[in-house]
Formats: sequence, structure tokens, C-alpha cells
Amino acid sequence: MSALNRLQITWRAAQDIADHQVVNLGIGLPVHCSDYLRPEVDVILQSENGVIGVGPLAAPDKADTDLVDAGSRRITLRPGASIVDSSWSFAMIRGGHIDVTILGAFEVAANGDLANWDMRVPNRGPLVGGAMDLAACAREVRVIMEHVTRNGAPRLLEQCALPLTAVRCVSRVYTDLAVVDVTPQGFVVREMVAISRDELQAKTGAPLTFASDCKLLTAPAIAVPD
Repeated sequence: MSALNRLQITWRAAQDIADHQVVNLGIGLPVHCSDYLRPEVDVILQSENGVIGVGPLAAPDKADTDLVDAGSRRITLRPGASIVDSSWSFAMIRGGHIDVTILGAFEVAANGDLANWDMRVPNRGPLVGGAMDLAACAREVRVIMEHVTRNGAPRLLEQCALPLTAVRCVSRVYTDLAVVDVTPQGFVVREMVAISRDELQAKTGAPLTFASDCKLLTAPAIAVPD
């Protein structure tokens, strides 16, 4: 089975970021979408720690320890960028000025409910963080995650089992096996890797519908660092 690796998932998600959008990338895998933006696309990346206009990662010899994104990566600024405090950053988020946010998740339900925090995760505590603001207020919420857990349990479900971050908010999910839209009729598969539909359904905890133009999900070779 030709499943995508974690960085290939972020590459695929980055291909759907459109020109002139204001985009927030969540902590973890989503921040890597900035590494794979299409060069012809002009995008304003907003980081919830107060950077509006995140640029490429800084070269090691030019990194500024005071200039980081929400994932603590050393970044640069694009021309015209602004630095604001947390209250202004969240005013931007809560005011509905984010076109798209891309978040990580543990579970997504067929109606678009999102669960991306878990009080059982060690050393993290029961913290939902800024994801609840982004999930509730961004104009569109997309999710990056692996299709199943390490134990093989599905993450796309009829109903989320974990505490919810926000309800009915997710529009699209990118996994290592498929690109899946959340519609009023449930999950619709737009792209999938080279497995059978029955295999994909067996790894999913809710019914799948397959788009009439469902395509093969592929990505360039991208190595994941050790």
C-alpha cells in the first residue's frame, strides 16, 4: 500500500492553498505546509503568536531567536509583514479574518466535528489552546492527520469519541490514504492512494462516498528526517 508519509500529506494540503488567502497553519504538521506552497501563489501566513506575514524558514546562519512561528520554528518575514501582540492576533482570528486554517487532529466526525486535543496525552494536560478559536472562527477549516491510529483504529468516525474542539467546522481532511471532503451527506473521497475502495472503507469508521471523478492521490518523494 503506497501510503503518504507525514510530510507528503502536508505537501498535498499546501497545493490547495489559493492566491491571496490569509492562512493560519496549526502547530505540528500543518506548519510544514509553508515549505511546500506553490511558488506562483501569493499568500499571507498568520501565526497565532502574533506574526502576520510569515516568510520562509530562516537559513541557519541568519536565524533570529526572537523571530519564531507558533511552532517555535525560526522564520523570516515577507515584505510588509507585521508583528502584533497576542490580543491583536486573536482579535484577527476571532473576528473572522482568517480565510483558511489547517489544523492537526485526533478525530473528525462525518458531520465535521473536530477533536484535536486529548487530556490523556502525557505532559500536555487538558489544554485545547488556540485551536478552538481557529476552528470556530476561520472561514474554512482543513485538517491534516493519519487515517488510522498507531493501533489501527479509524480517525474518521460517525461521531468523535474525544472531547470536541469545535462542532461542524471541518470542510476537508488530508490523510496518508485519501483526500476527503466533509459534506452534508457525509464523507466524500476526492483522491485516494492505490488501494481498493473496500480497503479504504475498512479503515474508516463512517460510510464513504466516492466522487465520480475520484483521482489517484500522489505526492513527490519527500524524506522525513530521523
